[in-house]
Amino acid sequence: MEQNVIQKNMWNTAGKAGLVLGLTSAVFLFISQFLGQAEMPAFLNSIVSFILWAAKFIGCILIMKFFMKRFAAENEGVTNSGTFRLGTIMAFLSALVYSAVAFANVAFISADLFAEQMDAVMQQMAPMMDSNTMSVMDTYMENLPQITFISNLIYCFLYGMILSFILSRNIPSKDPFADYKPEEQ
Repeated sequence: MEQNVIQKNMWNTAGKAGLVLGLTSAVFLFISQFLGQAEMPAFLNSIVSFILWAAKFIGCILIMKFFMKRFAAENEGVTNSGTFRLGTIMAFLSALVYSAVAFANVAFISADLFAEQMDAVMQQMAPMMDSNTMSVMDTYMENLPQITFISNLIYCFLYGMILSFILSRNIPSKDPFADYKPEEQ
């Protein structure tokens, strides 16, 4: 019975954490997109983009670690493999949320922006491409939202799974002397 409670708590925690992680990454997506359109010097834009990327990178690590530690503290009997399983579920759910937002961004929210950028690239590269390459690029543009969704889902899930593997090694903390029994005299 206790295992069922832990499993239920795992999915509840993973759902909340996945939503927080996915929405955090989505907010950074829109901030980065806004900064890309802002009229500022390229050097300043690069510095701000790097700072935002570092904040997102470190923030996602800390958020995942927070939820894993909280889950281990609230559920007695959780092992390192249990926290890894939690992290893997969190990674999948957050990847799903982020990929859905990225899909909506490419397909609906900023579709005009992506179409304008692709048209600019096509006009610039047109003299160097033959008709077959042009038709492939048109097909690519038609499938860009789906490609964005699938590639983000795979990338974010793998990143989150590797991160959960690394973090779960020490959550919950292991007592190195747990099995030590001094010899009785």
